[in-house]
Amino acid sequence: MTVIFNFFYNNDIISKVMVTVINEPGDDMNPYIPTKTPRFVIIDYRASEEILNYIKKLNIEPIMTLKCADLQEPVDGHPDMVIHPIDFETFVIAPNVYDYYRNVLGSIGIKVIKGGKTLNRNYPEDIAYNVARIGRYAVHNLQHTDQVLKYYLEEAGIEFIHVNQGYSKCSAAAVGENKALTSDVRIHETLKSYNIDCMYINPKAVYLKGYDYGFIGGCAGLISEKIFLSTGKILDENILNTLKKFIQSAGYIYDEASSGQIIDLGSLIPII
Repeated sequence: MTVIFNFFYNNDIISKVMVTVINEPGDDMNPYIPTKTPRFVIIDYRASEEILNYIKKLNIEPIMTLKCADLQEPVDGHPDMVIHPIDFETFVIAPNVYDYYRNVLGSIGIKVIKGGKTLNRNYPEDIAYNVARIGRYAVHNLQHTDQVLKYYLEEAGIEFIHVNQGYSKCSAAAVGENKALTSDVRIHETLKSYNIDCMYINPKAVYLKGYDYGFIGGCAGLISEKIFLSTGKILDENILNTLKKFIQSAGYIYDEASSGQIIDLGSLIPII
């Protein structure tokens, strides 16, 4: 961003100074850290009415995902499997569902870019866009990151952290610029080594139909500049109480969108 300063003497401009202000990566760039209440949020097409009603009460309009028939059924509506927001205005979309999101997101002012990797149902052919964003970092198994996505992240000045976990976004959620939650032990260790304050949550606390458990990044995240939202209740009181304290330490309010058990819906992607 370029700012022009005018200097006056006796009401006359005597000089102009142009200053280019460069945001550091992570400053208002992490699309999973809303700076205000979003206009929309992208959510799994199977989200319950209770969850949708909660979102609407915040004056946020849900955008339901399109079922991606090329993915396994439990995750075929998860937005974080097919969409990656570079920033608040630019989204990279898997070719499988590109036409749908080009129309839906393009109509509300989002720049939609077609990714290079067409997804298939078996790992690792399904993980190309499932990249976690923690602070100024993109966290993923970089051997399988979509190359178009990687290019735009590099252009945005985002740094990369390699982890073995391919479902990185499913496994982690940003809690402000230097805090994160994860249900993956190795991601927890790696983020701690980068001086990121990270809380580990046992994935067995999360429900995902069709699998033994879900992932914390897919069922919780910042829904506004004030609220960290869980899709439901964590039944383990010890985990819940520790989580609430962690969220509050980052300056956010912890809330639950439903009275049911916390469920992995593949992240909530805010659009401000």
